Formats: sequence, C-alpha cells, structure tokens
Amino acid sequence: MDTIAYNFHSLLLKFSTYSKSPFRQVRFISSADRICTASSTTLRMAHSHSAQNLVIEQQRVIIPNKQGEKLVGLLHETGSKEIVILCHGFRSSKDYNTMVNLAAALEKEGISVFRFDFAGNGESEGSFQYGNYSLEADDLHAVVQHFSGGNRVVGAILGHSKGGNVVLLYASKYQDIHIVVNVSGRYNLKRGISERLGEDFMEKIKMDGYFDVKNKAGDVEYRVTEESLMERLRTDMHGACLKIDKECRVLTVHGSADEIIPFEDALEFAKIIPNHQLQIVEGADHGYTLHQTELASVVLNFIKPALEQDKVAAK
Repeated sequence: MDTIAYNFHSLLLKFSTYSKSPFRQVRFISSADRICTASSTTLRMAHSHSAQNLVIEQQRVIIPNKQGEKLVGLLHETGSKEIVILCHGFRSSKDYNTMVNLAAALEKEGISVFRFDFAGNGESEGSFQYGNYSLEADDLHAVVQHFSGGNRVVGAILGHSKGGNVVLLYASKYQDIHIVVNVSGRYNLKRGISERLGEDFMEKIKMDGYFDVKNKAGDVEYRVTEESLMERLRTDMHGACLKIDKECRVLTVHGSADEIIPFEDALEFAKIIPNHQLQIVEGADHGYTLHQTELASVVLNFIKPALEQDKVAAK
C-alpha cells in the first residue's frame, strides 16, 4: 500500500484553485488544537456526564430495515430533542472505538446519540456484503425514520470511512438531514480495491463469479461476488455529491497520514460539495489512533453550533 508524504505549506497552495464561495472552508488541526478535558479517558468512557451532571441512559434499540432485517443499535439518551446518528465503516461495527468515543463526546455535551450496526455487520441481522453502499444508505434511512417525529429530531448524521460515503449518499438521495459529517470517506470508489483483493482480482472474479478474501491463516474472512463488486464500481460519489442540497452543511474530516484513503480524496469532496468545510487532522491515520481527542473536538465544533442554528431557525 502506497504511503505518500506531504508538505503542508505546499499543500495549502492547492486550495488557491478552489471556488471563493463563502461556504467552502478549510482548516488544519494539529495536536496544539486539542480540546481541554479533565482527563483523556473521558472520551473512552461508555457513560459520560456533562458539567450539568446529566444522567446518561444507554438503551439497546432494534430497528427493522426495508428487507425486514433487524438493525441493532445503542441509544445514548441525554433527554435532548436532537439526536446524532453515527455510522461505522467497512467490516466494522457500532462498537469501533471511534464510534464509542464520538458518542461519549457528544453525550457529554448533552446531545443524544445513536450508533448502530449496518445489516450483516456487528449484531445486526443479514449477511455481510462487499459494496452494498445503496442498501446501507437505506438502512440509515430506516434509522432516521425511526427517530423522526414526535419530540425527536435527527439533527445530524456522521459516518467514518465507508460510513462517510454512506452519509453523503444519504444526503444526496433523501435530503432530509441538513448536518452531515464525512470522516475519512473515499471519493473515488474505483480505487483501494486492489490493495484489499490483489492486482488480479477482476480476472479471478470473472472466472469464478466470486473472490474469497482470506486472512494470514488462510481462513475466509468474506466473499466478494461480481455483483457486489460492480455495485461498488457503479457508485458515483462525484455525481451524488453534486445532488446534495446547498442548504445542507457538510463537514469532511481527514487525517494527513491516512494509510487507507489518501487525504487528497477529501480535497475532491471540498471542490464539489456546495456548503462544505474541510478540516485536516495533522498526523492522524485512518482510524485516528492517536488523535481521538482532536477528532472529537473538530466534530463538536461543527455539530454543536449547527444544531443551535437549527433550533433558532425552527422557532
């Protein structure tokens, strides 16, 4: 897998070609921008309490998708009307540390959160499928519908890695959520395949109709069918992003040292999404292994004021 080193001063020159639209913003986040917390372990706690001593309740919630499969999630209930939905990445789950830490950071600020497993992942029903972007956007729609209405408003959706693609696809298709956070999503879905499947993956799939991905011990981890591969290749992120409503505020966050998806993909999102902010976390890898606090800070600094703006506008 290629690793590319960038000079941040030369990188800034790339933005000189961007539109001068007031909606487009870019910022680099370094370790000096860490949020102030009493203890770094606060973000890693399953339960967190704000300065107002909020009582946080965690509830296991099961939501059927349109195929009738049960999606399993965990609701961090703070009593807020607004709720933020978190979407995990490829072959991951709601219990991935980034999902857990972001949920803790948001609930600490009194914001309710729901993190769930897509069908075929984690505790949810269904078979794992490679690709599956459109169906995962539909899974997210089932979750949004479940929490919409009454005294509840889905204020924002956030996705990491493949989940970042899913929230952008959702925004382009359904246009009912106006705060979207894409954390390290991939712009060009034709890339990154050979790194996982090998250079001759297409020949093998054409020959057998599928390709089994094995671990170092030789055990099959998952199967890639020709149909699922073609679904990924047909998924057009460029076209989808052009359909996102200009009133939808989108934040893209990406690590400068991402070893899975190069942060140049984030620059492409910034060029085409109309109402967009881009923040690069300096030194962060794909999983924000050593930069969970910086990531939480960036997300909170975007979501909190955006939710407040929506509250005022709704009055």
